[in-house]
Parts: sequence; structure tokens; C-alpha cells
Amino acid sequence: MKRVSFAEFGGPDVLHLTDAEEPHAGPGRIRIAVRAAGVNPVDWRIREGQFRTARPIELPAGVGQDASGVVDEVGQGVDGIAVGDRVFGRGLSTYAEFAVLSAWARMPDGLSFEEAAGYPSVVETALRIMRQVGVQPGQTLLVSGASGGVGSAVLQIARDRGIAVIGTAGAANQDYLRGLGAVATTYGEGWVERVRQLGPVGAALDLAGSGVIRELVELTGDPQKVISIADLTAPEFGVRYSGVTGSVPDALAEAADLISRGKLHIPVEKTYTLAEAAAAHIDSRAGHTRGRRVVTI
Repeated sequence: MKRVSFAEFGGPDVLHLTDAEEPHAGPGRIRIAVRAAGVNPVDWRIREGQFRTARPIELPAGVGQDASGVVDEVGQGVDGIAVGDRVFGRGLSTYAEFAVLSAWARMPDGLSFEEAAGYPSVVETALRIMRQVGVQPGQTLLVSGASGGVGSAVLQIARDRGIAVIGTAGAANQDYLRGLGAVATTYGEGWVERVRQLGPVGAALDLAGSGVIRELVELTGDPQKVISIADLTAPEFGVRYSGVTGSVPDALAEAADLISRGKLHIPVEKTYTLAEAAAAHIDSRAGHTRGRRVVTI
């Protein structure tokens, strides 16, 4: 089979489309014929070696953790799923023709493979950081860098829970944020004062890593009310950096429920082929995403 892999840490040029042995579903796992794989910042952070000390990996390594596709192998001890089912979920080396998933859910009716591949990690992350920051119904949540996949999920989940959201993004994404139910404002000079004029902030999330931790603490009045998923310097300000995965099966179940109720929709901004994985990483690293980017197989 074909898969994207890298034999050394480095820039996007270390990614190569290679021939590899097909993986197989062990106990408690399923294998899918991949139709699409989600592109996440963690993919290029791992490729760059940012986590090589905390989470060592053996090279050469595959790329990707989110995928959607059709089940073609069911491991021992797995119930409730069958060959031929359409699923989305999380696994390893998902930029490939076949991948083994450790967590999955059936795709809601009407959802395309490209759309489904963009949900697993962003919904898990959104649910986890909203829980960690302790935001409650009736409060206002400030989201810095709100137009990407995680931000899109946070805005819609918050609205479903009765939480107001102020979202910052570039000028081109203001209408997009408003369409998801947020009060939108731009980042850049004067952004802190613009947020203050919109009312008190009960909690804040840093999704872009754009060096705003100090200001988020100032706006909330408490570093414990700020969570970052993108700024590794956050602990220097007393702010928690959240990089530990929560329950993926629970997140997938909630994602499927929200999608089925029409409460969650994350658009796919751009698709790439396996051979274009390096371009996908370059675009993801550049930011300014509206929704999700996915690799299609």
C-alpha cells in the first residue's frame, strides 16, 4: 500500500510517499480502507520533532491520526461494527491507503468522508479544553484564533451549551465566526481593548499560539482560567498547556450526536492528495484556516 512517512525529523521536505506493508487489526481494533485523513497541527509538530523527548517515536514513521473510511477488518473482541461500515475515528499513520483505528464511530447520515475525517481530534480537543478551563453556561468564553477546526468546534459546542463566545480571527474570517454564533473581533493592535468593550470574559482559550498568553490572563484575571493548545511557553505565565488526549470514543459519540442534530458543521477548506501531504503541512502551519484541511485517498 501507499503511505506518507518520514525517516528524519525536519521540514515538510522530509515527507515521502512510500510503499509499505499493510497494517492489520489486532484485538480491540479495526482496519479501514481510508477515504480521507484529517490534517492537524500535531502532525507537523511531530514531524518537526517538537515532541521527540516527551513522546519518542521510532523512525521511519507514518503521519496522521484522524481518518474516515470503510471497515475491512475487525479485530478480536470488537462488537457492534462490521466489514463495510462507514466510520470515522483515530488511529496511527492515517495518511495511507489502509489504517488501523483504536477509536471510532459510525458516520452520521449525509456526512461525506472528507467532512468526517476532520472531526475526531478537533472535537476531542474542543471538549477537553472547555472542560479544563471550567467555562459554564451563562459565562463568556474568549477564543483566540477561533476560525480553525478546534475553534469552529468550540464555538458551536459552546452555543449548544448556552455559553457566549468572543472569537478573534483575521478580517477575512469575521463573518465566518459570526455565522457560528460568536461575537467576532480582529486580532492585531488594540485587540485587548476591543475585547474589553465587548464585556467581561470568564475564561479564555489560546488556539493559535500567537504570543497572547499574557493578555488572556489579564482579560480573565486568573491564569487558571486560560488554556493553550498552541503555545509551549504558556506554563511560564501560570497557564496550562493542554496536550493530553481525553476520551476519544466519548468525543466521537458526542460529535456524531451534534452532527446528527444539526448543531455541528465544520467545513473543509481544502483537500490534498497523499502526494501533496507536504503542501498540506505547509498550509496548516501557516494558519488562517477556515474549518479543516484533509488528505483524500
